[in-house]
Amino acid sequence: MKKVKYILLFIALLLVIPFSVFAETEGEVSEDNRAIVYFFRGEGCSHCAEAEEWFNSLDEETKARFKIVDYETWYNEDNADLMKKVAKARKEEDSATGVPYIIVGNKSWVGFTDDYKEEILNEINTLYGQDVKERYDILKYIKSGKDDKKSSTDAIAILLIILVVAGLGFGIYKARNSVQ
Repeated sequence: MKKVKYILLFIALLLVIPFSVFAETEGEVSEDNRAIVYFFRGEGCSHCAEAEEWFNSLDEETKARFKIVDYETWYNEDNADLMKKVAKARKEEDSATGVPYIIVGNKSWVGFTDDYKEEILNEINTLYGQDVKERYDILKYIKSGKDDKKSSTDAIAILLIILVVAGLGFGIYKARNSVQ
């Protein structure tokens, strides 16, 4: 009877292992509370240079509220494709055909004028005040790699559980036959 208790305890532990090994880290909150500014630009684009210069000219307190994720699209095909995917996901493929294409949270701007400056800063400040988990992030939305990875690890976990249960059944069968 003691053998059966130890076997059941061992099996219970084996069933827990797949879920602890493949635990998701997605829900972890980054200590970096800065708003993300996606900046699709072209090397040599005068409007892009103007936007970049404006971002750099902001005071240090304002700069501490955001980080720029820069994508050069004129000479980098992968970045150009990413910009098209982002525009399509935002249903802006007709209007977001040029650079700079600036995205902060759920708002975007194509081109750059003085009129955009206050709007961009307002959106940065809004995001900075929000919980990181509640923010909308277009790149997390369109990248399907996480979902594919999750489903493959789920499949592996289920397969491991099936193998453990099958092994347990076989072990019990062999133990009963050896007793008789």
